[in-house]
Amino acid sequence: MGASSMSLWVFAYGSLLWNPGFEPAETHRADLKGYHRSFCMLSIHHRGTQDEPGLVLALDHSEGAHCTGVAFRVSDGQEQEVLTYLRDRELISSAYVECNVPVTLADGRLVTAVAYVIERDHEQYCNFSLEEQAQMIARAVGGRGPNVEYLVNTAAHFRDIGIDDPDMDWLVARVGVLTENKGP
Repeated sequence: MGASSMSLWVFAYGSLLWNPGFEPAETHRADLKGYHRSFCMLSIHHRGTQDEPGLVLALDHSEGAHCTGVAFRVSDGQEQEVLTYLRDRELISSAYVECNVPVTLADGRLVTAVAYVIERDHEQYCNFSLEEQAQMIARAVGGRGPNVEYLVNTAAHFRDIGIDDPDMDWLVARVGVLTENKGP
């Protein structure tokens, strides 16, 4: 069957794109049907706090939706180590559910990948306008740094791999204006 059907794959759609936390054996642009990526998760640990939450991207199930990201194949023998790392990182507050999803790699292969999907019933699930998102992202800082850094790094990696996301582009521009106008 080959490595693609037997190996552990991880689907990255946000910060895992630029900070997977492990060295992948393979990296491929990948498509996931039935989900869309949005800033629908309040970040109260990594990019914000309880008092001043930030926003991070999450996969949200939606009929007819489509999300382009990257699939990483985990090196043979490192599967449990990588899963433990990802679970410690991604499941910190139970807002995400670990799912196995079918993704199509750029070369046409269909693989099953681990993905972290937002739990809509969780208190961190949210749905704000783009302006509200920009305001929150501009001011939030958490344990992994400023929310602005998360936004800018993710948008840069979208450009690097050819993901077109007009909402992300708008947020980067708007947050740039908001943070430029912040005084000392």
